[in-house]
Amino acid sequence: MTSAQIEIQLIASLVAIACAIPGTFLVLRKMAMISDAISHSILPGIVAGFFLTHDLNSPWLILLAAVTGIITVFLVEFIQKTGLVKEDTAIGLVFPALFSIGVIMIAKNANDVHLDVDAVLLGELAFAPFDRLEVNGTDLGPKSLWVIGCILLITVALLITFFKELKLSTFDKGLAATLGFSPVIMHYGLMATASVTTVGAFDAVGAILVVALMIAPPAMAYLLTTDLKKMLILSVIFGVIGAIAGYWVAHWLDASIAGSMTSVLGVLFLLVYLFAPGKGLISVLYRQKRQRVEVHLLTFLLHLQNHEEESERHVNHLNEHINWQKVRSKSVLDLALKNNMITIEDDIISLTKKGKSFTSEAIDYIITNKNAAIEEMKDRFFLFRG
Repeated sequence: MTSAQIEIQLIASLVAIACAIPGTFLVLRKMAMISDAISHSILPGIVAGFFLTHDLNSPWLILLAAVTGIITVFLVEFIQKTGLVKEDTAIGLVFPALFSIGVIMIAKNANDVHLDVDAVLLGELAFAPFDRLEVNGTDLGPKSLWVIGCILLITVALLITFFKELKLSTFDKGLAATLGFSPVIMHYGLMATASVTTVGAFDAVGAILVVALMIAPPAMAYLLTTDLKKMLILSVIFGVIGAIAGYWVAHWLDASIAGSMTSVLGVLFLLVYLFAPGKGLISVLYRQKRQRVEVHLLTFLLHLQNHEEESERHVNHLNEHINWQKVRSKSVLDLALKNNMITIEDDIISLTKKGKSFTSEAIDYIITNKNAAIEEMKDRFFLFRG
């Protein structure tokens, strides 16, 4: 593995970590798409910074891009608060307008600048190792590595310093304000951090990968845990895995590095979306199937309690009168038998003491409309779930 390959993977990993931290809070605040808006709308800030300094490496570019990012958030919220349009519509109005302003500024004042898909949308990590930082003739490594490294250190320092405030303002703005923490300051501080991170990674990886790294890893972590610290750690891990695996996929396919990283993150998210315990699609479908069987079981037990005559309690009655299919009837009977709620003698079904107790308690919950308590009740009664 060459030094250039190591540097590319290191830059991508640092970008992934730097994006995962603000991205986690954006996902939790249900503001994921604001990162897409910021990644495009910072262009006029970058252009304005270049016109002022005529230096693409000037910190003014990052500062003005951050200001533009905050302006984007302010305009989106201002339009949304009018009540005339929703947040997604406001985002769709603001960021194309600001991005277009940036393109017009380049077209009118810098016609010789080549604005293409690789430069703006996809970036090109393969070129990052060739843009070196030299001090007094000493090669200190790629400039992108130093830029994103400094941004990451600042982001981590801010996270450690304001973790409690960020957590509180994310989950309970009212309590945060009561305790003296300004949710507004935390909000715009987070937006400023996201903007600075975006512009720091913009040149190396482009807008698409910035959005992917800021949203996909936290989205995966959100499906796996409800603990904020664990979510941050998992977001970082997923981001780094996506960055490194994406690089080697690009190397194997001889394709765009940023595009491959984004694709790998998409595949990883799909796997987590399908197989995450508790929140994954397969788990949800299984839980829904189990709940349907349990509802059928409760219906069946209520039927048994309300009918003493044997004809109504015959096994065949499930198919003939309740009109259940054989598969459903067997599932209900198996669940009831496993949990010792019924007995079957000569194809006649009877409620056990446990079955009668469960049915009576279920009726009480239904009458009092305490739906939240039903799951707790089933956990007490069921040894085997359907």
